[in-house]
Amino acid sequence: MSKLTWVVAAVARALAWLLPAERRGWAEAAWAEAHAVPPGLTRLAWRAGGMWVLAREALRPGRLGRAALFAAAAAAAAWAAWPQPTADHVAEGRFNAVATVLLVVALLPLLSWRFFGPTSPSRFARSLRVLCGAAILALVPAFVILLQSNRLVPTRPAYYLVWCISQGWSDTQGCGGVPGRSSGGPTWEAEILIMVLITGYVGLTLFLTSRRARITRSTLAIGVGTGWLFGVVMLAVDPLGFDQSATNPWLPGSDVDPLVVLAWLLLFGGPAAAAVLAGRRVRGPDGAWLPHNHRIRQGVAAGVLANGTAAMFTTTLGTGLTLLTVRSPWALNVVTHGRPMTALATYRYTLNTGQHAGGYLLMLMFFPVIGLMMSYLAAVIASPVPRLPEIRSSGPGLSTTYGE
Repeated sequence: MSKLTWVVAAVARALAWLLPAERRGWAEAAWAEAHAVPPGLTRLAWRAGGMWVLAREALRPGRLGRAALFAAAAAAAAWAAWPQPTADHVAEGRFNAVATVLLVVALLPLLSWRFFGPTSPSRFARSLRVLCGAAILALVPAFVILLQSNRLVPTRPAYYLVWCISQGWSDTQGCGGVPGRSSGGPTWEAEILIMVLITGYVGLTLFLTSRRARITRSTLAIGVGTGWLFGVVMLAVDPLGFDQSATNPWLPGSDVDPLVVLAWLLLFGGPAAAAVLAGRRVRGPDGAWLPHNHRIRQGVAAGVLANGTAAMFTTTLGTGLTLLTVRSPWALNVVTHGRPMTALATYRYTLNTGQHAGGYLLMLMFFPVIGLMMSYLAAVIASPVPRLPEIRSSGPGLSTTYGE
């Protein structure tokens, strides 16, 4: 009985901690009244009833259906990313699958509600949260499956030579790997990097769409709209992985150069333009200009959201297209324009295509940083600190100037 009472008390304290600040005192008072109830099953029933009331307060019934649907999608993503016993780094892969579900579905949303408050009343903000979570749940299994497929050691000798060359070996001597097994997956270092990126993207989205951030709907729309435009251009340049050269098979050679130039312009100019536009669109209730620090905050939020959205958009769709090309003969035939290819050439092409997907992580890492720097610079220039008016006072032997 004591263990069960301790478990009920721990769950109740966790639920009370998740409640808003104005309701937390009520929960503590209701829980303290349990000592006035006779010990035993009666007190346990009292506490269980209080825990049910707290659960209904912390988890509103209107959100239970959406939460259950999202939990089902997260379970499917974890099942897809769960590594097979024939792959190496099984423990790291299983950590990735479980931690992604816990971060996206349970931990980060609850912490966001506790520290950032409820979601912004804008329907656009709620939709942005759903899109971010769905993109993460789609990206992680696709990336893990693609990485394990690239590391699968072939059994045929000719394929094995191609695979060794792709790993940086000139021949099969010392290449290693057990035929039929995956030579590796994400290491602990890579898993930690992936978790940091997921935490950063989901946490930033939850903050920007919360009431505490005070980001307006127009700022969110400007940032996401700029990001989608940049993402479409970037996906047109690199739809099959991110590499030094464009990977678009439908725009060979110099045909893709105009899109490359446009992508560079949007990488640096997109967040700057979004910052300036967001700062000019924000107004007070009476239509007056807000203080410069508020306009700067709106501009920086729009710029970071623009490049972050573009990186997530390109990475999610690009990884999915790459995985489809590697796994589907029909998609491979479309990508190669129906060109006849031998089995060995097909294997080499799919292997090289799959290895380019790892470059998308660079986009996830550096695009938001570039957006932060460019948007802050543009916002400061567009919304400078107002100068104090000069007031001169003079008297017999006295001359003072203020505001300089």
